[in-house]
Amino acid sequence: MSSDQSAIAAPAIVRGIRTTQGFALGLVDFSKRKPSGAVGGAMVFLLILIAIFAPLISPFDPNQINGEYSFAPPGTTMPLGGNFAGQDVLSRLFYGGRISLFVGFVSIAIGITAGALMGAISAYYGGKFDLIVQRFVDAFIAFPGIILALALMAALGSSVFNIIIALVAVLAPSAIRTVRSQALALKEMDYVLAARAVGAGDARIIIRHIVPNCLALFIILATINLGYAILVEASLSFLGVGVPPNVPTWGGMLSGLSLTEMSNYWWLVVFPSLFLGIAVFGFNLLGDALRDVLDPRLRGTG
Repeated sequence: MSSDQSAIAAPAIVRGIRTTQGFALGLVDFSKRKPSGAVGGAMVFLLILIAIFAPLISPFDPNQINGEYSFAPPGTTMPLGGNFAGQDVLSRLFYGGRISLFVGFVSIAIGITAGALMGAISAYYGGKFDLIVQRFVDAFIAFPGIILALALMAALGSSVFNIIIALVAVLAPSAIRTVRSQALALKEMDYVLAARAVGAGDARIIIRHIVPNCLALFIILATINLGYAILVEASLSFLGVGVPPNVPTWGGMLSGLSLTEMSNYWWLVVFPSLFLGIAVFGFNLLGDALRDVLDPRLRGTG
């Protein structure tokens, strides 16, 4: 590398180091202020690592059938036991986390983002447009989330992609309603009125001035609803309308013979329930902590 290239790269390296240090200090400060949130974040991070490295840490192929280990109790060969087909429960839990977390993250990324953007647009334009949008939101919110998801899965069929569609339909309406309430106040702020006065277009005002000021609310909605999305996915798989039966998921592992034989083979229910509970509890702890930190109305409490 020439001296000129080194001179150009040096400031970028310094900025990278400072950014990393600032992020680390922010994590330390967050952990001190909200230890429960730090615990929740650690749970989530651990589950994400397990899902990413599932092929490396799983002792068996999750779909490998071995009649010799059918309903095998937890032991040295299979630490968490085997199911009715002799498949390793631990390996299926590791791989099941991939599907459950993937569905949760993607549905949140699409549903909450689309809902937040629609909520900001609805609040900004108001009038008849806002009235029509909110009536559609009312219609969707009137259905319990799991019932709406079941109806959509019955119409669309079982697949990971269809579960994401169902979850987006469940999550977006509440995001529209929540972000709209904040955007209604933001559109009357002085900086929005000033932008409109100098001729800024509607799209620019929404994207550059209203949406960024809803970012904290967006993060809160995303983290709080992640646990709910994973729980709905598990419920759909448990009811047999989620992903195909051959694909390991935490909810799917709780259905079928696992449920009917629960009294005799407890490990088929306890360990998937434990992983599912850790995921939901971790996301809820993290979401509550982020809400307390990011919500201006709550910064002086706790």
